Amino acid sequence: MIEWSWQRAQDALPVLWDGFQITLLATVIGFFIAAALGLVIAVIRRSAPRWLSAPVYAVAEFIRLTPIVVQLLFVFALFPQFTPLSIGVTVLGVHYSSYMAEVYRAGIEEVPIGQWEAARALSLPAGRTWRAVILPQVLRNSLPALGNNAVSMFKDTPYLFTISVVELVTAAQTYGAAHFAYLEAFTLAGALFLVASYPTSVLIRRLEKRLAR
Repeated sequence: MIEWSWQRAQDALPVLWDGFQITLLATVIGFFIAAALGLVIAVIRRSAPRWLSAPVYAVAEFIRLTPIVVQLLFVFALFPQFTPLSIGVTVLGVHYSSYMAEVYRAGIEEVPIGQWEAARALSLPAGRTWRAVILPQVLRNSLPALGNNAVSMFKDTPYLFTISVVELVTAAQTYGAAHFAYLEAFTLAGALFLVASYPTSVLIRRLEKRLAR
């Protein structure tokens, strides 16, 4: 029977903390890539001519509907000159940009048609209409869903082990195998995931309630 050892847990913590920092780094950078690229995709789909919006939509759907593990391995094989972490962060961001584009699209649809008509009546240029009228409302409408995507991305970082990124779960696996401390390593890994994701989830729920008022 495997018994819990506080000494093994204490010894594992520095290793897991290093992996946790990689997990957070990948999530934060990946989120900003996804948020920015997703917004570009959504705006193109809404306003660009069909010759541009149609292929952008097709590529985004392909990315959204194929497994992220396949995308990681494909890009890793295609660009061996880049570090595994840089590839992992980029693929995470691009993959989730397809989901965030749908979030933004829904946010755009929630903007009343009168807002668009008022901007046209004032002869506002398209760029200013988006910046001053549409995007502030879209971002407000989309914040809770964007937060949910950030949590999902955080929980998907263990997939980076497929391209040799030593994130939190890989660090736990490696330490557990080396010291026969799987119980302690994975318990602490789960606790670190919970400590990071639970407050974020609570904050998102409160934000949803505030925006619903």
